[in-house]
Amino acid sequence: DVYLAESGGGSVQAGGSLRLSCVASGESIRMYDMSWYRQAPGKNREFVSGIDGFKTARYAESVKGRFTISRDDAKNTVYLQMNSLKPEDTSMYYCKRSTSRTNDWGQGTQVTVSS
Repeated sequence: DVYLAESGGGSVQAGGSLRLSCVASGESIRMYDMSWYRQAPGKNREFVSGIDGFKTARYAESVKGRFTISRDDAKNTVYLQMNSLKPEDTSMYYCKRSTSRTNDWGQGTQVTVSS
């Protein structure tokens, strides 16, 4: 089984930056689709960004131009660089690995953006 561990969350002021990391252990992420989701209290979990095995990235409209996803398969790690953060970006951020059989989730890392 794969274990996904997110880190890099924290509290920042609006306009600030954070870099989230998702380190996989137990199994490789190579050639699997990896993505970031977020969930604020009382709201549904929503897609933020994803990157496939060929490093093609996709983004939610709300984060385009501000967030950048990347992956380092040699380190079994996916990153989410978040710039120009807004209070509405405040959420728990989760990493997901998608295979043909399963979706594997991490435990999340909290991001709080103050105005």
